[in-house]
Amino acid sequence: MKIIIAIFCVAIGLNTFAQIETPAKKQTKKILLMNGFAHLGNGKIIENSVIAFEEGKLTIVANAKTIKLDMGRFDTVIRLEGKHVYPGIITPNSTIGITEIDAVKATRDYAELGMFKPHVRSIIAYNTESKITTTVRSNGVLLGQITPRGGRITGTSSIVQFDAWNWEDAVIKEDDGVHLNWAGMFNNRTGKENKKYAESITQLNTFFTNALAYSKDENYIEKNLRFEAMRGVFNGKKTLFIRANFVKEITEAINFSKRHKVSKMVIVGGYDSWMVADMLKENNIAVILKRVHSLPERQEDDVYLPYKLPKMLHDAGVLFCLENSGDMEAMGARNLPFYAGTATAYGIEKEAALSLITFNTAKILGIDKTCGSLEVGKDATLFISAGDALDMRTNKVTSAFIQGRLLDLDNHQEKLYRKYSKKYEE
Repeated sequence: MKIIIAIFCVAIGLNTFAQIETPAKKQTKKILLMNGFAHLGNGKIIENSVIAFEEGKLTIVANAKTIKLDMGRFDTVIRLEGKHVYPGIITPNSTIGITEIDAVKATRDYAELGMFKPHVRSIIAYNTESKITTTVRSNGVLLGQITPRGGRITGTSSIVQFDAWNWEDAVIKEDDGVHLNWAGMFNNRTGKENKKYAESITQLNTFFTNALAYSKDENYIEKNLRFEAMRGVFNGKKTLFIRANFVKEITEAINFSKRHKVSKMVIVGGYDSWMVADMLKENNIAVILKRVHSLPERQEDDVYLPYKLPKMLHDAGVLFCLENSGDMEAMGARNLPFYAGTATAYGIEKEAALSLITFNTAKILGIDKTCGSLEVGKDATLFISAGDALDMRTNKVTSAFIQGRLLDLDNHQEKLYRKYSKKYEE
């Protein structure tokens, strides 16, 4: 009995401690933001802007000098002299909401057993009560592609916004893509051949051949859940995201997709994508570029190559965006604006760099009609910073809106800061 009571008390305590800021209420008032620097996300900037939104949608995005406003029609007017307005940052290929503490296995819900799992849907495991979500929002990261891990085909991702009571409310685009980990031909550090590479590709070919054949008939009495989940890959409703970093693997992955009539595919990682830029453009393939703040993959590589990759892909005309998968990836998603900032330090114009974490990401994920840039008709998902959001020295997010709802930007880290700041005041 004592054990049961103890467990119950611990559970209650953890549940109370896990509570996060209450989701904002639906926008009911007409809001106007005036005189800020509007960074539209599509490469353009308006230095003296007016931005209006109502019922969660942007209704005005214009230069204050070229438009006449009826101020009486707005319920709330916020003057932003000297401040900057940005579209909400999007983190692709992320485990936010399906992991909490990387070192604690019980909090990791991003992988299921098995090798071929396209039917595993990350969205039903997405936890809107994750304490990580509120910390990344404080840096302007307001949307994410929640992606499963593990195995050869890891599962199906979905795209969510980070202010919701449950996953049904959070969904922006449900089951947007299937994710595949391409086997490496060689061990990059030892240079030795992967003896299981051919076997792995044979298994993939067999699976995709059977899945394609299955997709041509919708009248099966007995459904195959794995093949059902693959239908969208062949009919264009889902994107095939293939994680591959090196030239041989990227080339093989592209040819594999063409051979199996995959409608749309994206390379994830793409460390060597700059070497095959012509092939990527020819086949209209985008890249979700691996974490910029990383070490080079090969001893002979330029030590600054990871920092230079965005500029190299940009100059080559490849559509790409930035991601943060790897160690501590969920909580580290808050650093996305600084990855874009690093890209500017190595040659990309600042507004183009902003697109790498906003508009380009939206285009690659297929949500650019509603998200990714400040344009009339799109969702009012944006944030305001007192300084340059891409510069860690001046980034200071003061307000954020998701679909017009004003967010509470407090989080457990801020609370701890306030708590211990007062420890020695007396």
